[in-house]
Amino acid sequence: MSWCEELFGTNKPIIGMVHLKALPGTANFDGDMEKVYSSAIKDAKALEEGGVNGIMVENDGDMPFTHLLTTEQTAALAALTAVIKEHANVPIGVDAAFSDYKSALACAKGARADFIRLPVFVDTVVSFNGIMEACSGEALKYRKAINATEIRILADVQVKYTHMLNPNISLEESAVWAGACGADGVIVTGSHTGGETPLDAVKRVKSKVKIPVFIGSGVTTDNADEQLDIADGAIVGSSLKTDGVIDSGKVRELMEKIEY
Repeated sequence: MSWCEELFGTNKPIIGMVHLKALPGTANFDGDMEKVYSSAIKDAKALEEGGVNGIMVENDGDMPFTHLLTTEQTAALAALTAVIKEHANVPIGVDAAFSDYKSALACAKGARADFIRLPVFVDTVVSFNGIMEACSGEALKYRKAINATEIRILADVQVKYTHMLNPNISLEESAVWAGACGADGVIVTGSHTGGETPLDAVKRVKSKVKIPVFIGSGVTTDNADEQLDIADGAIVGSSLKTDGVIDSGKVRELMEKIEY
């Protein structure tokens, strides 16, 4: 049994996203932490009621993202993740956007979460917030230093919203590097949140790595069968919402569609 199946209880896990409202220390935080908590808990409950196999908590409302989270952001992200972990019966992950490995791992360890997402792991990319460098070596050393080797790392390759600093590096090469550098799974995305991930890209990565390959954007009820016929799992958020809130009916519809 693979680590993925052991953790999520299925060979094709669906990880639902809890997109947090703006956290303290960011431009859009309005001072109301009760609203942040209630929204996060409501979305997490709807995801679990709908049948997802895991939940990932992300500071999505903190746009525009910076390279590193502030102390205030990290504290809030850890606290919110801990509350969701306490009430959930599925594995919980952390995404400290935009790829702050220390915050992600520290939050996950403190909240007793099970995995993290690192969007920039082996690539050097350019995005709206400048040049971001690979963090794989430092992330693995830090995970070891805080005795968090039980926390799995899902690493994006050539992640959405970025451009490779060296465009001559292929997607397949990035994926192979991610596996070699200690990622437990890789994530392939489309160009933006909600944008469908090209099947050809998933096939190309699958042909080169032995670790699980997740689709990181654009999975819907309409394309789920086709996407998951190739991928080993998916991370889903935007398509499960109605008016910006997770809709347990949409979650249930997706999970019934892909029942394995």
